[in-house]
Amino acid sequence: MIRSSLWLVLLLAAGLTACHRTRADRKWPPDVQEVAEASIPLAPNEAMKTFYMPPGYSLELVASEPMIVDPIWIDMDPDGRLWVIEMRGFMPTADERNTTRAPVCRVVVLEDDDDDGAMDRSTVFLDDLVLPRSLKVLDQGVLIAEPPNLWLARDTDGDLRADSKELVRDDFGRYEGNPEHNANGLLWGLDNWIYTSEHDGHFRFERGKLEHHPTVRRGQWSLTMDDVGRVYRNWNEQPAFVDLLPGRYYARNPNLVRTRGSYELLMDPEEMTIWPVRPTRGVNRGYREGTLRPDGTLRTYVSAGTPTVYRGDRLPTELQGNLFVTEPAGNLVHRLVLVEEEGNLRAKNAYERGEFLASTDERFRPVNLLAAADGTLYVVDMYRGIIQEGQYQTEYLRNYIKTRKLDVPLGLGRIYRVVHESTRRDRKPALSKATPSELVALLSHPNGWWRDTAQRLLVERGETSVVPPLKRHASSATDHRTRLHALWTVDGLGAMDETTVARALTDRSPYVRASAIRLAERWLGEPDHPLQAAVLERLDDTDNAVRRQLAASLGALPEPMREKSLITVLERFGDDPVAVDAAISGLQGREAAVLETLLESTDELDDAVAMLAGALMREGEPAAIERIFQWAGQTGRASWQSEALLRGVEAALPGGAPGSAPSGGGRGRGRTAPAMALAHKPDALVRLAAAGRGGLSELAARVAARLDWPGKPNPTANASGGSRSPKKAPLTAEEEERFAAGREVYENLCVACHQTDGRGLPNVAPTLVGSRWAVGEPGHAIRIVLNGKEGQEMMPPLESLSNEQIAAALTYVRRAWGQTASPVDPALVKQVRALSADRTRPWTEEELLRIR
Repeated sequence: MIRSSLWLVLLLAAGLTACHRTRADRKWPPDVQEVAEASIPLAPNEAMKTFYMPPGYSLELVASEPMIVDPIWIDMDPDGRLWVIEMRGFMPTADERNTTRAPVCRVVVLEDDDDDGAMDRSTVFLDDLVLPRSLKVLDQGVLIAEPPNLWLARDTDGDLRADSKELVRDDFGRYEGNPEHNANGLLWGLDNWIYTSEHDGHFRFERGKLEHHPTVRRGQWSLTMDDVGRVYRNWNEQPAFVDLLPGRYYARNPNLVRTRGSYELLMDPEEMTIWPVRPTRGVNRGYREGTLRPDGTLRTYVSAGTPTVYRGDRLPTELQGNLFVTEPAGNLVHRLVLVEEEGNLRAKNAYERGEFLASTDERFRPVNLLAAADGTLYVVDMYRGIIQEGQYQTEYLRNYIKTRKLDVPLGLGRIYRVVHESTRRDRKPALSKATPSELVALLSHPNGWWRDTAQRLLVERGETSVVPPLKRHASSATDHRTRLHALWTVDGLGAMDETTVARALTDRSPYVRASAIRLAERWLGEPDHPLQAAVLERLDDTDNAVRRQLAASLGALPEPMREKSLITVLERFGDDPVAVDAAISGLQGREAAVLETLLESTDELDDAVAMLAGALMREGEPAAIERIFQWAGQTGRASWQSEALLRGVEAALPGGAPGSAPSGGGRGRGRTAPAMALAHKPDALVRLAAAGRGGLSELAARVAARLDWPGKPNPTANASGGSRSPKKAPLTAEEEERFAAGREVYENLCVACHQTDGRGLPNVAPTLVGSRWAVGEPGHAIRIVLNGKEGQEMMPPLESLSNEQIAAALTYVRRAWGQTASPVDPALVKQVRALSADRTRPWTEEELLRIR
């Protein structure tokens, strides 16, 4: 603590005459810069000399230590004050177990008294917090995520200090969860839902109370939305995913094999390149071939976070609608351009080589962004040496931290503002005193922050007096963005009516039409309601965004209209996997009937047939499964139908189809199929496998090889190459306790990557269901946990776990989700740990296979 305090004094002294704007006169894109051997912390004025940006852009300093310390999250209230989370408990030492759960974190409020753009005062709103992850300023208080708690804290006397703290949820993440993988987010969406990351629910105010609704778990660190309300998230190594449809549609059918349209990856992996301006050897897997370029810079993302769509109006128009992503391990902020074609989105790098913002200072750690009221973009810099949470640190990184003395100093942090030489920032807002009519007018503001805030305040305050002008805006405003905000504000006020929805269904903007379809859902379940016909007319709409929303919303219709309408969707739009999965999400319990109808069609609806068959396989009803095999083997059936049926079955089996990962549905893709031990021999499938019908018989044989049934000669060889006995030996009382303890370890440390159902995350973590490394030789699994694994199924080391914790976690993994492998004893973990005590690198597959 003395060392950190001394550093702070020296940095403050060095920064007394700070220049508050970065240089804008250097070569760009820059070459990789040489850096000093020692990693010396810089005062803010010196740190600002280390930044490189495209011509015309620069940074201004908004706040720095000691006004703020370890900032990780900011939000701006209606009067332009910054609300900041200070995560003071993060890694106070280099000890790999030392992220502290002492109540030392806090929320502070920064104020700019003279509107010069620099903060002048800091007030502690709430302290004594344990690793808070995010916050959202509301009119009636401040939502604060402090896993596992979600609080609504209120200042009742206007002094910017919390006077009360109401518990909203006690299951918002986990207390022992790793801070890199815990619930966060709290984005007020265009539709008045409060969206989250790393959590399986969203929130909405209903009759004055914040209600929780289930959804599929998505994302990792923060989230954002664009002008039409689409939500974007990210993952460590993947910067951009988008929800083309709200995730809660997919939560209504647990048997889905895919969730296309939710968490859609926007970039090809080979395009996910970054260009640091300094060697970045201090990354967790810097030793691994291919992680770094020959010049020592990161090739691609390892800690992507805080996706932020720029919707402001005081930076050049070239940035409008662009997606910005932080990469603290690379000391940079990356810019992506979103390209939309026929309702499909993709992201591309804004620059062939080069970054929007990059620093030669190793301690520059951009961890959050905010498109602010003044029309600019704010950058939150945690400014510290250690950014990798200790539990996941490799031996390589720990040695690097010690060599470069990155563990000190602590207690620093900065907030910057991106500006451009051609523009000036906007005035400070004062919306807390705005009248309802003034707020309505702001729904036409060019800056998304003003539109969003005006809508939220009208909804939160229940300003029903302005419903008539809002409805006029919804139908006649020139800008489609204004019409969208007006529609959803009316809805948030509980004043939506059928006439307004019917008018919006024919709007010239496809995004307004799609919103109108969603808004019509509350009436679709009523028998013979006029809006049913109006919505069904959208089946002839030519826009993909409208068609996909229709596929999702028609699940609200009553039977038999629901089934008939969704069959039409699958027949007309069956070549669009997003529409297929959205439609099937609304068909729970009717998949078999719909599948039978589609099999009578002459159109090649192979994707819809496959996904319906997969959903039935997931459900696990023996009669339905047998019917699928009978259909597939039926003489005279079109080969595309038989192949589609078996491909769907294969995709639903633990581990999915070999070599494939479903696009979209990166998180929470429905539960894992029951362990495929059938009650009876699948005669139709076995006959088809032996029929000599080329690729179809080969596919049938592959499926049969992954199933068990009474009398089958050999145990099933599973998808990942391991084996599983159809009989599960009972656990002893001691092993049952270990299994229960293992569930806790798994949910705290493993679930973010490997998922609640063990199926993993495409391109991030492999399935554990049927994995030869998880359920095969226990020594292999222990070595992977202790030292990590390289290659296709990469795994970080977790050697800091105790022998008991490792044994418990592996016992859980080997017995959960229908698996029958033997439990693991702590004594075996101790033995293996001793044998690999000198190992400092992860295992390769070849090395593990040589160990017996």
